[in-house]
Amino acid sequence: MRIGGVQRFSSIDFPGHLAAVVFAVGCNLRCPFCHNAELVTGSIDAMAEEDVLEFLAGRRRQLEGVVISGGEPTLQRDLLNFIEKVRRMGFRVKLDTNGTRPDILEDLMGRGVLDFIAMDVKHRWSRYAEATGVAAVAVEAIRRSVDLIIGGAVDYEFRTTIIRDFHDARDIVAISQQISGAKRYVVQEFIPKKTLDASFSQKFPFEKSSLQDIIPEVTRNVQRFEIRQ
Repeated sequence: MRIGGVQRFSSIDFPGHLAAVVFAVGCNLRCPFCHNAELVTGSIDAMAEEDVLEFLAGRRRQLEGVVISGGEPTLQRDLLNFIEKVRRMGFRVKLDTNGTRPDILEDLMGRGVLDFIAMDVKHRWSRYAEATGVAAVAVEAIRRSVDLIIGGAVDYEFRTTIIRDFHDARDIVAISQQISGAKRYVVQEFIPKKTLDASFSQKFPFEKSSLQDIIPEVTRNVQRFEIRQ
C-alpha cells in the first residue's frame, strides 16, 4: 500500500481507542479546503509498508487500533491485504473514506475486517461538485455508501468539516436529512492552514453558537449529533 505518513499516537481519531493513523496516498476528489494536498496529489514520498508494519508491531502494547485515512484509502489495490496484516497484530481497524467506492466498502464490511467507519459528507448533494472540486462527482455512489453504512453491522459516524461562508446552519440540517436514520453525525471545525485551494486558508472556522438553534432539527434525523473541535 502507498503510505504517505503515520501519526504515531491519537486519542481522538478512533472513538474509544488509542490509535495510530496511517495516511494512504492519492485521492479521487479535490476538495478545496483539504489540508492534505500532498497526499491527495501524490506529491509526497511514500513510506515503505514494511517500515510502517514494523512500527505498528512495536506498539502493540501501547495502542489498540489503527486508523487508515488519506487521501482516499479505498483507491489502494492492496488495502485489504494491509488491513489483514494489521488485524493479525491484534489491532482494531477504523477506515476513513469519502464514500466514492461503495463496492470496495461493501466488500470490506462483508469480510468483517473493519471495526469502525468514518465517512465524510462534504455538503448538500446539490453542492457536491463545488465541495469536492470534481464536476462529475458520482453522488449516487456516495449515497449508496451512506445506505450501506447505515444498514450495516460496522460501527460508524458521518462527519462534515464546516467552514464559515461555505456552509451554514441550514446546510447542516440538509446534510442530516441526507443521512437520515444515522447513528452518529459529527461536525468538525475547519482549521485554517495550508489548503488545496489557497483561498480557503483565509477562511474562518464556524461559530459553534450558530449551530445551537438547529440541534432539535438535526436530532430528528440522526440519533446523535456532535460538535467536535
